[in-house]
Amino acid sequence: MKKINIAIDGPAGAGKSTIAKRAASELGFIYVDTGALYRTVGVFAVEEGVDFDDLEKLEKLLERTDVKLKYENGVQKVYCNGEDYSGKIRTPEASLAASDISKIPMVRAFLLSLQRDIAKQNDCIMDGRDIGTVVLPDAQIKIFLTADVEKRAKRRYNELLEKGEKVDFDDVLEDMKKRDYQDSHREVAPLKPADDSVIVDTTDIGLEESIALMLRTIKERL
Repeated sequence: MKKINIAIDGPAGAGKSTIAKRAASELGFIYVDTGALYRTVGVFAVEEGVDFDDLEKLEKLLERTDVKLKYENGVQKVYCNGEDYSGKIRTPEASLAASDISKIPMVRAFLLSLQRDIAKQNDCIMDGRDIGTVVLPDAQIKIFLTADVEKRAKRRYNELLEKGEKVDFDDVLEDMKKRDYQDSHREVAPLKPADDSVIVDTTDIGLEESIALMLRTIKERL
């Protein structure tokens, strides 16, 4: 029996991860955060001192990169070569590294098969930038989750403060605008809604309302 796949795309800070995670839990699906995969490869490359423009070195890096998603007590963890990267990848620097490295076709190809394999084997909600357009073009449900950039930056700013990080709102906002531009203007798989996706805007609603709206949208189409 074909698995049910739900693709959720949208810009940084739209709440994709939080909303998709809760919706997956409610539906009994697994949640797949593809951004975590790109962040992990980006952080690993930075740690190894590999310049993203040096494609030869990057190719050699990928040959010795083993990225795995694991579910421990219902929580998604991401591992690189056996090391838990889950904590390392939730910083603004990791976010920009992900945006930069995700422009590179060989990196996208490297992670594409992993993402598709997970979807073939599981009922899942997968979120990212190009899930409905490239990774899972045959997903039964496609949703494009968005919100005003200032609202998204404020959410991310509060999230970082709660983690005890010292951040400036203007810096977070500029980082987000830069990420939006990079994601929507890259040559390979730019961020955009799939032709058959449902647009869900969470600018003026809170988290619980956003989750309820997402679940309603999914259930109507299932």
